[in-house]
Amino acid sequence: MTKVLKVDAVEPDTGKIAIAAKAITEGGLVAFPTETVYGLGANALDPEAVAMIFKAKNRPADNPLIVHISKMTQLREVAEGVSPRMLNIAEKVWPGPLTFLFRKSDRLPQAVCGLTDKVAVRMPSHPVALALISAACVPIAAPSANLSTRPSPTSAAHVLADLDGKVDIVLDAGDTFFGVESTIIDATCRPFRLLRPGACTLEELQRLLGRVSVPMSVKKAESSAHAIAPGMKYRHYAPSKPLYMLGNKGFSHKLFAMKNVGIICSRELCRSYRGAGKNVIILGSEKNLYEIARNLFKSLRALDELDVEFGIIETFKEEGIGLAIMNRIKKASADMELPSTVR
Repeated sequence: MTKVLKVDAVEPDTGKIAIAAKAITEGGLVAFPTETVYGLGANALDPEAVAMIFKAKNRPADNPLIVHISKMTQLREVAEGVSPRMLNIAEKVWPGPLTFLFRKSDRLPQAVCGLTDKVAVRMPSHPVALALISAACVPIAAPSANLSTRPSPTSAAHVLADLDGKVDIVLDAGDTFFGVESTIIDATCRPFRLLRPGACTLEELQRLLGRVSVPMSVKKAESSAHAIAPGMKYRHYAPSKPLYMLGNKGFSHKLFAMKNVGIICSRELCRSYRGAGKNVIILGSEKNLYEIARNLFKSLRALDELDVEFGIIETFKEEGIGLAIMNRIKKASADMELPSTVR
């Protein structure tokens, strides 16, 4: 059975962190919170431990992992050829929800990087994550702590719903802050290239890095033929029930009245319709997209708890963190708009 250790999100108990770190160094799996989502961690330098991540998640072997570090010296263990400029940039933005793609080190097992010669690395800012990595004294490979294709976990309860019995320890520090994964930037090319929008916004990246290339596949949330970073190739974040995006035609009273439909929308949109029923899941205020982001994966999981046949989700402006929100919504719905028969 999975052991759950409750820890304070700001000042985690060192004894409990030591127990989790020992599990990592002995080749086990530990789910832990980051500022974005919960990660499923293993010793990044141990190929057998890394293989256990893929087995527990039922994750395709060609889908790379992110390596989490707690200090800059660990970057040398997992990556090579990092320029002085990139080191300077990384020192400015880390810890934080920004992942860089570098050339992999020979020390790093190939399984961490899928079929590529590059590695995704970040330094999380969550005190529990930093404490765990520091206590384990090894970089930790950690994708999101959920079954593949499922919505990412933003609480320990989500982790247990998917992975109870498949992971040794869950460090429970409550809900995560951002609720969507880190932004991934390819630092091996110029201009820098956005591979996955996330908690660090494109506008923030442009102020930091200058020009950032945004491929059309990212804007459309299309799957890539080859995954050089997490979240690029396969369907992600999806509830088990079909999910449709509303598109530009708006909700109708008919939709709110249909008993077989679950509606995921902003507080403002819900209030604009009288008689909105029990099958409505509120994401938060459309005026606060960070609130929408925090509640997105929780809401996608809540859809599966409703007695409905499918779900419909509101769409948002692709500005700021809205770009990451819409990337996840498009991936979760396979970019499907609501059939005209139920509009």
